[in-house]
Amino acid sequence: MKRSLHILTAVALLAAAPWALAQNVAMVNGKAVPLARVEALAQQMMASGRPVDEQVRAQLKEEVVLREIFMQEAEKRGVGATDDFKTQMELARQTIMIRTLFTNHQKKNPITDAAVQAEYDRFVAANGGKEFRARHILVESEDEAKAIIKSIKGGADFEDTAKRQSKDPGSGANGGDLDWAAAASYVTEFSEAMVKLDKGQMTETPVKSQFGWHVIRVDDVRQAQLPQLAELKPQILQQMQQQQLSEYQRNLREQAKVE
Repeated sequence: MKRSLHILTAVALLAAAPWALAQNVAMVNGKAVPLARVEALAQQMMASGRPVDEQVRAQLKEEVVLREIFMQEAEKRGVGATDDFKTQMELARQTIMIRTLFTNHQKKNPITDAAVQAEYDRFVAANGGKEFRARHILVESEDEAKAIIKSIKGGADFEDTAKRQSKDPGSGANGGDLDWAAAASYVTEFSEAMVKLDKGQMTETPVKSQFGWHVIRVDDVRQAQLPQLAELKPQILQQMQQQQLSEYQRNLREQAKVE
């Protein structure tokens, strides 16, 4: 009767073995390594935007096995009892708890689409208006700039003159082209002179700035070409979330009694 009982017990254990193995990655020195550890690492990778395919999952399985091997050796050597380990564990515990606190706060206080739209509208209001496609020739002296203006009025080509005489290395090689930009992108003296010009018009007198003397021509004017909301939404959302989190942290600091 006892022998029959032992046989039945063995059969039951063998029947349960495949299920038990399905829950674990491996057994290391008789200790189970749960499959949940692999899933936790996979979730972390996917949360950071990294894909997890079968090859990566196999690497993660090997990693959790190695971790278990190293953990067992560390425990055997009493690493967990050292003061340094306890200090590091406390710091790690604080980091995880604080990160979770901030994550939960953001989940409970999501940035709404209406708030993102309002922020985008403020961006459009601040950056709208006109853009100018301007060219300039930058030289050392006022007399040199005056001579250039006289030469161009006499038929000299603005672009060729810029390539030969402009000391601005960025635009000079491109015939003085500064591409499309708002007036606020330039120093005050330059922008004030530029906005007075009509399309195709050149400054009648040299314009002085901290960089030297400019001869400016406006090739075209248009309304500012701003990105659409869909294009900027991820950036706006991230910025607003960071601002919200910074405010939450500041409020907690102000409310705390620190002596």
